[in-house]
Amino acid sequence: MSNSGEKAFYLTTPIYYVNDAPHIGHAYTTVAGDVLTRWHRQRGESVWFLTGTDEHGQKVMRTAQQNDTSPQAWVDNLVESAWKPNWHSLNIANDDFIRTTEVRHTERVQRFLQGLKDAGHIYAGKYEGPYCVGCEEFKLPGDLIDDKGEKLCPVHSKPVEIVNENNWFFRLSAFVEPLLEHYRRNPEACQPESARNEVLSFLEGGVSDLSISRSTFDWGIPVPWDRDQVVYVWFDALLNYATAVGLGDDPSSEGGKKFAQTWPADVHLVGKDILRFHAVIWPAMLMAAGLAVPKKVFAHGWLLVGGEKMSKSKLTGIAPSEITDHFGVDAFRYYFLRAIPFGTDGSFSWEDMSARYTSELANDFGNLASRLAAMVEKYCAGVLPAPSNDPGLESFLTATVEKADAAICALDFQGGINAIMEFCKRVNGYVTEKQPWVLAKDPANQSELESVLYNTAESLRALAVLLNPVMPATCEILWQSLGAEKVLGAIGNQEIGKVSTWGQLPEGAIVQKSAVLFPRLEVGE
Repeated sequence: MSNSGEKAFYLTTPIYYVNDAPHIGHAYTTVAGDVLTRWHRQRGESVWFLTGTDEHGQKVMRTAQQNDTSPQAWVDNLVESAWKPNWHSLNIANDDFIRTTEVRHTERVQRFLQGLKDAGHIYAGKYEGPYCVGCEEFKLPGDLIDDKGEKLCPVHSKPVEIVNENNWFFRLSAFVEPLLEHYRRNPEACQPESARNEVLSFLEGGVSDLSISRSTFDWGIPVPWDRDQVVYVWFDALLNYATAVGLGDDPSSEGGKKFAQTWPADVHLVGKDILRFHAVIWPAMLMAAGLAVPKKVFAHGWLLVGGEKMSKSKLTGIAPSEITDHFGVDAFRYYFLRAIPFGTDGSFSWEDMSARYTSELANDFGNLASRLAAMVEKYCAGVLPAPSNDPGLESFLTATVEKADAAICALDFQGGINAIMEFCKRVNGYVTEKQPWVLAKDPANQSELESVLYNTAESLRALAVLLNPVMPATCEILWQSLGAEKVLGAIGNQEIGKVSTWGQLPEGAIVQKSAVLFPRLEVGE
């Protein structure tokens, strides 16, 4: 589909902290990454999509101890029993899955760290101050909430711990000016605008050097020149985006070639609570090593349930299966990107999802597909009539593809999906207006009837391809129902840029009824 020598479109999700099973907040980020990478694949591009798990740090170690197991056994079990199966069930087509306990990661992290020390970017120092184990973050005194004299973390509403350690420090302060210059020159490098403004004001307020090791526990990557210390979990975790694609490997090796083909990342998708790590610390680390910084860090908003950010610690964390068991996987993928503008906070509500499922998916899209198959079977013995074209539908489709492509490439998933669903509504309007069931009553109308059926089928071909990155399983069923696989090839190989070329379904394609795409929801749940 593409030239292997070209730079791949490289997208990452955060690597998720494996302290517990995934909730829909994690799924939201990963589905967004999956939809965007599937879209880019359908643009004919070479793509690399990475996700994975962050497995070191004090929180994992303590949780394992509470469960009477070793940290490694704890994370192995969670990754295999909860994380990987969850992405499989949500139809996530990632190309790689990185675990920070893998040898490929730990060795490259140590090599990178040694390089920074040799270049003078790391020095010995003493850290004393507040630390939140929940965030695995050194806090600034101004970040904390005062509760009757006790200092609490604003994210977890739990007391912070005061840490007093001899650690190694990274000269983060040396990169404040280069970072400010980078974001002023490349505003697209930190999106949305609200996120960029937050990063700029943080940088302008002055940034202190960062403690990058811990000496009071041992669950982590050993600092190569000081085996009594482990690498601070965030410094280790951020490097995954580069270690997974061969950071620091010999340019002639497999890893070195992979790095040349993928780096820098095109998009790092993150939740807004981890923005500073990704837009301040991470690019500074890369600058220190003389490496290209990511093209874009995009911080999406929080999913709120009853006004609270979704999290395990506050019991608002809903498991994806609680929703997919009722609505199906594709409706889950569709709803979160359609209902919430990507980049702002959004509330999840069962009622809103039910309403959209019924009106947009079952009635507008699913019903159109089943009506078309039934009419082709009834009026044309299941064989698609000769190509025809409706200039109104054709021009609407051309505009739809342009609008959807521009929106989705800019991570405006809602705008892209809305454009596609507007076309779906337009096709429904066309069928209602032409009334094929009335035309069928008089043999004299046969050619007009066939023309209406062909135009409807051809519109559904376009809808199947455009919605495939969002709802791959459903669109595959529709593709088979239209008889498109036999004549046009696999749906994933259909290019976005060619979708609006009218008349691709040939005469004689066999159209068959499929299972209902969006079954009626069980009432009373």
